Amino acid sequence: MSVKISLLLISFSLYLSLSGFFYNDNIMHNIYVHNGSLNILFRIPQIFLSTIITVIINAVLKQLALTEQSIILVKQELTIKMAIEKWKEINKCFKIKFPIFFILNIIFISFFWSFLSCFCAIYTNTQYLLLRDALSSFLLSMIYPFGLSLLPGIFRIPSLNAKNKNKECLYKFSNLLSII
Repeated sequence: MSVKISLLLISFSLYLSLSGFFYNDNIMHNIYVHNGSLNILFRIPQIFLSTIITVIINAVLKQLALTEQSIILVKQELTIKMAIEKWKEINKCFKIKFPIFFILNIIFISFFWSFLSCFCAIYTNTQYLLLRDALSSFLLSMIYPFGLSLLPGIFRIPSLNAKNKNKECLYKFSNLLSII
């Protein structure tokens, strides 16, 4: 549970910091010209880019932190002896992965804390906008998996309902999409 909470906290810190990295002179000028407000449509490319980078970094951190796939591999073993051997092997891997995850967390959190402290101290009028951009990126990252889950079904259903079964390409494409 503590690993998952830590993953959530580092994830949101990552969204907040990466949103701050994309503030440049042009954006700051527009903020101060418009008295601290900025149209969110102007920031959409940066929000998408921030979301993509954060999702990639989160995927790496999730590989280090989450253990469900490894436990499923142990449960799929046919004999208890093989399961014990597999568990010993996976446990050795956990002893390496968890310290790396927590060391990376400490490094990231320290860097994000110092960056955000300096950024918010210098640009006091942008704190609300930074939080809004970070929340937009966070919400976008929570919504896009639904689209990715529906997309394979959109192609698979017509391929399975074809009367002549001549839409094998659609089925293979849906399998490819489901891997993503």
